[in-house]
Amino acid sequence: MSIRRVPSALLIVYALLLALGLGLGSVYWTINGDPPFGSLRLGPWQSWPKLGSPEADPYMRAILARRGDVPLATGEGLDFSARIDSDGRPLDSACSYRIGTVAPIARVWTLTLYDRDGRLPTTQLGRQGFTSDEVLRDTQNRFTIALSRDLQPGNWLQLPASGSFMVVLRLYDPPGAAGANLDQSDFPTIQRIGCAS
Repeated sequence: MSIRRVPSALLIVYALLLALGLGLGSVYWTINGDPPFGSLRLGPWQSWPKLGSPEADPYMRAILARRGDVPLATGEGLDFSARIDSDGRPLDSACSYRIGTVAPIARVWTLTLYDRDGRLPTTQLGRQGFTSDEVLRDTQNRFTIALSRDLQPGNWLQLPASGSFMVVLRLYDPPGAAGANLDQSDFPTIQRIGCAS
């Protein structure tokens, strides 16, 4: 029985193609997700405080270039996104949620709903978010925002017809250094109320 030898040139070409495929694949996977480093997580809310600063790492810059996003600069504020509820379950349009009752101190904040592709959803109501100035509050200055496909009383955002979604909380001009004085208790909770069967 004879052993067939593979030419060295063929092995070198195979190794180069494999390295190229793995390298391009890992770059594609990395820039189509969230930045792999420098995140700050407070409950369901996640942020990358250096995303809009000169200290942003190359991965952050590549992701921003790919998405075409313009992040808030360090002195302007912070973006926090949530893809899970306060119990760690993925946000799903088939379920109803309640967000509240507090928000971190900032000059202004906005809370905006996005579909699974990161776009503003098209809804019958035509509203995708609230600002701190327009949200209805109780006598103790607390608020609750309902997220549901079905009409709800008070502050309500209609969810996309199906699939997962994301909520983004933007804090404009918060006091102190970016993310330094923030605590999980300052952020609104995201509670799942129920899901359609």
